[in-house]
Amino acid sequence: MEFFLDTANIDEIRAAQRQGLVDGVTTNPTLLSREGGDWRKQAKRICEIVSGPVSLEVVGTTAEDMVREAEDLVGFGPNVVIKIPMIAEGLVAAKTLSEKGIKTNVTLVFSAMQALLAAKAGATYVSPFVGRLDAIGHDGMQLIEQIRTIFDNYEFETKILVASVRDPMHVQDSALIGADVATVPYKVIQQFVKHPLTDTGLAQFLKDWEQFTE
Repeated sequence: MEFFLDTANIDEIRAAQRQGLVDGVTTNPTLLSREGGDWRKQAKRICEIVSGPVSLEVVGTTAEDMVREAEDLVGFGPNVVIKIPMIAEGLVAAKTLSEKGIKTNVTLVFSAMQALLAAKAGATYVSPFVGRLDAIGHDGMQLIEQIRTIFDNYEFETKILVASVRDPMHVQDSALIGADVATVPYKVIQQFVKHPLTDTGLAQFLKDWEQFTE
């Protein structure tokens, strides 16, 4: 499974890179706005320091506007992936961009049928939002299972990019199901390494070594 960092913060990206935990980055207008300053400069900088895919999101709601924005955004770097909302006009844009050889990430997916439509439109990635589904009493992992089954049934090349990740179990369960990618906030990805038995075990080893060397 690939790990994408869901952030627009350069410091977080660099810190996760040192740990070998950044295969790519996903951003959105909200994340970029939190960083302040010129969002275009920030986005270009991310594309420069990340070797893997970087998802940059369009804000238009018509296919024409989305395609126009996408053609601008791909100039930020060869690793740009265009995030497109899962709406009817978004499917038109995804198909158009796919035919132009531009990679896309269809986002805000909440059903298996939406994922199927995105794959048929030629999306490179489809982003089901598991955390938001869980928050309203649905089972986000059930959706990942459904999408995985459908994509395998018809040999779609579209990758399942699990989004709206709230905790490490979302990633673990997605990996067990066979999702291709999980995009994870920095604070959550840092929880992956933590386990209380690791901490207590290390403390005991160090204590024993200190007594041995006295």
